[in-house]
Amino acid sequence: MAVRLSDHFTYKKLFRAVTPSILMMVFTSLYTIVDGVFISNLVGKVPFAGLNLIYPVIGAIGAVGFMLGAGGSALVAKILGESDSARANKVFSMVVYFTAIVGIILSVVGALVVEPVAKLLGATEELLPHCVTYGRILLAAIVAFMLQNMFQAFFIVAEKPLLGFLISVIAGVTNMVLDAAFVAGAKLGLAGAAYATITSQMVGAIIPLIYFSVKNKSPLRLVLTKFELKPIVRTCTNGSSEFLSNVSISIVNMLYNMQLLRYVGEDGLAAYGVVQYLAFVFLATFFGYSIGSAPIISYHFGAQNTSELKNLLKKSLIIMIGIGAVMTALCEGLARPLSMIFVSYDRALLDMTTLAMRIFGVSFILSGISIFSSSFFTALNNGLVSAIISFMRTLVFQIFAIMVMPLLFGLNGIWTAVIVAEGLSLIVSIICIILNKKKYKY
Repeated sequence: MAVRLSDHFTYKKLFRAVTPSILMMVFTSLYTIVDGVFISNLVGKVPFAGLNLIYPVIGAIGAVGFMLGAGGSALVAKILGESDSARANKVFSMVVYFTAIVGIILSVVGALVVEPVAKLLGATEELLPHCVTYGRILLAAIVAFMLQNMFQAFFIVAEKPLLGFLISVIAGVTNMVLDAAFVAGAKLGLAGAAYATITSQMVGAIIPLIYFSVKNKSPLRLVLTKFELKPIVRTCTNGSSEFLSNVSISIVNMLYNMQLLRYVGEDGLAAYGVVQYLAFVFLATFFGYSIGSAPIISYHFGAQNTSELKNLLKKSLIIMIGIGAVMTALCEGLARPLSMIFVSYDRALLDMTTLAMRIFGVSFILSGISIFSSSFFTALNNGLVSAIISFMRTLVFQIFAIMVMPLLFGLNGIWTAVIVAEGLSLIVSIICIILNKKKYKY
């Protein structure tokens, strides 16, 4: 029996609703990791370090897709909750078209600035060609990356989360097969991995475009519509926290890379790259849950069903705490075998990566509530509070910690910085939930 946005959600029904989104995010993170595994083991740790140095720039540019997806889906779900399906389709279509146009513009600009930006980030003569090669190929298809991320959110609103997951699987398998063909088979090196990635992103963007363009069994369909500034501004405002979060993560990753280059050189970049790949898998559960539950929250907010809002918030906070404890335990137990997948060929690098992963893993028990809280306020169409939580978590506290902790503890201070930042952001998230309780009656 299908789960509908208007349902009352028990734990069982809530997990049924969000599981496709969680699986989608976990699978997406897994196939992203494949690039790193192939490059590190078959191309070398220097190209792998170059990839990790430039990828935050690509992530910052692609963050526009996350913003439009999160903000647009919250707005469209709210309109559906108000029983105005025609208006919902117009706003949905407007967001899709706007994303495509912005993506094309960013693709051109990004390709022009990737080399000077890589130099600004500290790329050495050895790292620079790898940064430019990988960056320009991925930026050429940034519109597909943005659309793929945006549609992940809209499949939940369309009550087709399983279809969204299946499309992610198809895109992921495409990436894995082409990684093997281009990197291991054709020996195309870093460029081969980049071609595999953009092909998979095109698959993840084109299939949803076709689905929503023809008659389908979901509440959403692409229609002809005129451009309106107000819904776009509302979408950007709603999704500002997701934009800030992704841009901030990219900025912080750049700072980590610069600090690691200063303390331990290119090995530090490689180790941090492995930690980020593995952390992406663990955090994908939190992000998947937040993406999957947000349209449900938006719907009941639009329907003014405050009792269900209270139910969803309570259950979600309990689930975030439980998942966080499991993630930390898994990370502590699997840090070395997971690190060996990437860097087993270098004992010193393996030891550094394992230690980094075990320290970093403590942060998972703290991060779930903050990630959900930011998404929760986006779903309530309160972009300001959501942005405050996201801005403090992903930028302010992270920058403070990454600049101060190494001064106190050296290299281990770099790995510990995320724990300090997540602890402070947890406090801010709890305060925001308490302060807004009366306003939203949850």
